[in-house]
Amino acid sequence: MENRIDIHQLEPGAYKGMFALENYLQNSLLSKTHYYLILIRASQINGCAFCINKHTADALDHGETNQRIFLLDAWRETDLYTEEERIILEMTEEITLIHESGLQDSTYDRAKQLFNDHYIAQIIMAVVTINAWNRIAISTQKKLQ
Repeated sequence: MENRIDIHQLEPGAYKGMFALENYLQNSLLSKTHYYLILIRASQINGCAFCINKHTADALDHGETNQRIFLLDAWRETDLYTEEERIILEMTEEITLIHESGLQDSTYDRAKQLFNDHYIAQIIMAVVTINAWNRIAISTQKKLQ
């Protein structure tokens, strides 16, 4: 792999905006479990090794189990995830793969039954933000640390 630009160094203002989103999410109502499931699942879909590595370690530090992380890409096939987590994972996939059909009405309606509007907004913003980070890391070939 070639060395690519370091956007953080070259355009710190751009990163300042990204970190503002991160600060918002860190101070939101999203539980750490929900937050890390979003980060890991979107990063898996996008194939972002840097982010998968980082957020898996963070999730483990916050009490997530190895088994749930190992099975995350097959979450539909196991009963290890709560109803709330399952809808969050569905939202994460549909928003990440927005070119396929976007966030479906049926998924949104199920989310409305489980979460208030603020929580839904925070889920969406978490998915949007990790997708942006994934694209930055992949485009610049960010190396594992």
